[in-house]
Amino acid sequence: MADSYLERVAGELADLSLADAEATGDEKIVDTIGEILGSSSQTLQEAYLTAVRVRRAEARARELLAKRA
Repeated sequence: MADSYLERVAGELADLSLADAEATGDEKIVDTIGEILGSSSQTLQEAYLTAVRVRRAEARARELLAKRA
């Protein structure tokens, strides 16, 4: 149960920070959130950073596939 909660929170924060970065053009928000999380919970920070990387990789892959379609 702890892992699913951790992954859910990390995923939600990743979604929110990436959406904010896209809306404002300020990519530093992603790093700032990571630093805030790391000051309290290294485990949550790592899950968040992983979620961010996965979402960014997915977006790049989907973009490439869309161009090839």
